[in-house]
Amino acid sequence: MKTAGYLAAIALLTACRPAPERDARIVSEWMHTMYGVMRAERLSPPVASRVLTYSTSALYSGLAVDHAGLRPLSGVLNGFPELPTAERSRDVDGAIVAVAANRVVLDSLLREALPTTRSALRRLADSLENARVAAGVADDMRARSVDLGGRMGLAIVAWSRTDGFDQTRGRAYAAPSGPAYWVNDAPASVYASQNMSGASELLEFNNPANVLQAGKASDRGLVLNRPKAAGSTIPAVNMAGTSEPYWGEVRPFALAAWNECTVPAPPAYSTDTTSELYQHALEVYSVRQMLTPENRTTALYWADNPGESGTPVGHWIGIASQMVSQHKLSPADAARLMVLTSAAQADAFIASWGYKYAFSLIRPRTYIRRVIDSTWEPLIPTPPFPEYPSGHSTQSSAAAEAITSLLGVRAFDDSSSKIIGHDVRRFDSFAQAAEEAGMSRIYGGIHFPFGNTAGRALGQCIGAKVVGRYNSPR
Repeated sequence: MKTAGYLAAIALLTACRPAPERDARIVSEWMHTMYGVMRAERLSPPVASRVLTYSTSALYSGLAVDHAGLRPLSGVLNGFPELPTAERSRDVDGAIVAVAANRVVLDSLLREALPTTRSALRRLADSLENARVAAGVADDMRARSVDLGGRMGLAIVAWSRTDGFDQTRGRAYAAPSGPAYWVNDAPASVYASQNMSGASELLEFNNPANVLQAGKASDRGLVLNRPKAAGSTIPAVNMAGTSEPYWGEVRPFALAAWNECTVPAPPAYSTDTTSELYQHALEVYSVRQMLTPENRTTALYWADNPGESGTPVGHWIGIASQMVSQHKLSPADAARLMVLTSAAQADAFIASWGYKYAFSLIRPRTYIRRVIDSTWEPLIPTPPFPEYPSGHSTQSSAAAEAITSLLGVRAFDDSSSKIIGHDVRRFDSFAQAAEEAGMSRIYGGIHFPFGNTAGRALGQCIGAKVVGRYNSPR
């Protein structure tokens, strides 16, 4: 009898035992893996930002289940649903809930991904969940947590399907015509296999991303050349085409509307040598003629070309991830940093793409070759979308604003691009890094100075709006 009472007491104590202390790497490891996903799947920056923000929303929401310091995202992110909850927060482990929720979200959003991509995500989820069990999470708590995380993930997937993305797939786009407007006139060398931004070894100019050579189904060939159907939910970048002309119609995550933060109209088209547009083009031309080794290094460091890197999205979420270990952030602080940084980037792409296609402004390459020097080429490939404002400047400033709002002004070392061969770079602040990212587009010859300036101001506004929505009273 005494033995039975003793065992019952032990069982009761075990049931009431709180979840063991968790590690912030449960967040940063996902971010490191997502960089590889963006790279292997050749995602365009807007699509990468969307996938990442749904993923970080799932991680954040899972960790918030048993952490009172993480406010619910309903009321912060547009249309965010009321998520399932545990009867008692001590009955579940927020870390396992987060892993299970993110697993469901990424299974849905990346359902067309490479088998190797999906396998890598499964292995990461399994290892993170098993690490929690090894740390002391009981089997019954694990089961409850996985169940809750799965239901939360399904709610976030349902939310993702209402953002208008599906309605932008496969829609025909008729670009405006006239001398002032953007045309994709990048040369064939952009698509060559030695420049991975072309995302294909075989040149097929209608869409170099949609090619698979018979009998060459190697892992590398699958990454570079596998077909992706029109209307794909994770389309590859098509350097020969037009990238996401309807992205401004996708629901913003935190902005009240895509154009809540405004930009001035770009300079009027003119070939007059005294005009503002000509003077900006001449500056780009002159910079390219007198490019220093440091300018060149900067341009290539921030190129973040889709297909050869994790895009600008992966670069900045990589910077944020490094802050987790460098500043020993708690899991809650890491989750907050990732969701706000990713939402700021996603809204930056929605806003900048909305303006890009509203103005459809000519790129420097087209203007300079037409008006100044018919043989001129930029240092880096001109992307397949209009000029104004600079997308990289916008999202870099938005990300820097979000990170600074949470961590303050800090010097840091950025090693996020070592994986693609770049040296570590030192910055005095996140704002300095964003400013350099914007200038890199002028060094690279793909943006006018006014495109960079407008993008930086737009990104700062967006970053402040996103953080302000999070910090506002519920």
